[in-house]
Amino acid sequence: QVQLVESGGGLVQAGGSLRLSCAASGSIFDINAMGWYRQAPGKQRELIATITSAGIRNYADSMKGRFTISGDNAKKTVNLQINNLNPEDTAVYFCNIIHFGRAYWGQGTQVTVSS
Repeated sequence: QVQLVESGGGLVQAGGSLRLSCAASGSIFDINAMGWYRQAPGKQRELIATITSAGIRNYADSMKGRFTISGDNAKKTVNLQINNLNPEDTAVYFCNIIHFGRAYWGQGTQVTVSS
């Protein structure tokens, strides 16, 4: 059984920064990749960034610049640094891992940006 727990969300003023963290636990032997997604109210879940076990980062085009993903396979953690937040960043942020070809998701952490 694999579990993911996100933390670090909250209410922040526009222009501020947040660092989201995700810790994986359970029977994890080989993480292929880790990632962050978000889902705003009334919208579909969208990719922010992924990082492979080799440390290769990939960002969605619209997310380049303000978002930085980092991960530690040994510690089974993945983090997301978000700078210069704006109200359009308000969403539930989810972490994700690919383990033996299967995707696992956390419950999400709410990020709310006030103007």
